[in-house]
Amino acid sequence: MKKIIVTGGAGFLGSNLCRYLLEKGDYVICVDDLSSGSESNIKLEHDNFKFISHNIIKPLEFEGEVDQIYHLASRASPPDYQSAPIHTMLTNAIGTNNLLKLALDKNAVFLYTSTSEVYGDPKVHPQTEDYWGNVNPTGIRSCYDESKRFGEALCMSYYRKHNANIKIVRIFNTYGPFMQKNDGRVVSNFINQALLKKPITIYGDGKQTRSFCYVNDLISGIFLLMNSKHMGPVNLGNPKEVTVLELANKIQELIGSKSEFVFKDLPKDDPLRRQPDISLAKEKLGWEPEISLEDGLRKTIDYFKNS
Repeated sequence: MKKIIVTGGAGFLGSNLCRYLLEKGDYVICVDDLSSGSESNIKLEHDNFKFISHNIIKPLEFEGEVDQIYHLASRASPPDYQSAPIHTMLTNAIGTNNLLKLALDKNAVFLYTSTSEVYGDPKVHPQTEDYWGNVNPTGIRSCYDESKRFGEALCMSYYRKHNANIKIVRIFNTYGPFMQKNDGRVVSNFINQALLKKPITIYGDGKQTRSFCYVNDLISGIFLLMNSKHMGPVNLGNPKEVTVLELANKIQELIGSKSEFVFKDLPKDDPLRRQPDISLAKEKLGWEPEISLEDGLRKTIDYFKNS
């Protein structure tokens, strides 16, 4: 049994990861300040689960052994991180530094969840891990984009200076159970609006593309990276590219909704194309997504209907 810390463990990805690790037989310590996560996500009656309410911008004092640290703590949806830009930046900078120090002290493996946002509005398509990105350092998304880029650089500095055992994953658009209904992400927005028979809001002309990965696939990839010999960075996401308009139509079809589409201006610095090249994940981890967009959306819609 491994003893594992999951920061941001009450969030969408974190709560799914906690459940996955518990099923593997590990002891899980969930750390979250509930600024964007939800306590309802982690109502887990399990002997091997512990919740610690803590803001990682402050050092985490933890007694006892720790084998692995999954660092998922960060606001992740654009409306959320843009509403708290300083907290977002400090979480990804000072918080990451605090946890890297803890990992060194405990001789634990440290996995940093970075993001496809480090590529910005990419000029290379699909995005490979050796692409340096096209990010606006002073734009409204920079609090997230640049602090995640800083977090990657900090991990690499700890590796080069202190030989820290680090892993870096770049996560592309992910969806599934335990998403917050009002988080501002495109999948949750469309499902909620369709279920409530409200107009479906599409920004821009809807021709911008995303690649949507079901959460179970994503979590299995993160787990494989943590327990591999590969350090990363490695892209994890579904390489099947769809337009936002195609996504809206698919959700309407699955729900049987007749909501009208309402088009609004595209937010500033919103990327026009986003698709991962997952060749490295296939080679190093033997990983690729298995759940189709339609099957994943069905599961997500069922969750939203019943939650």
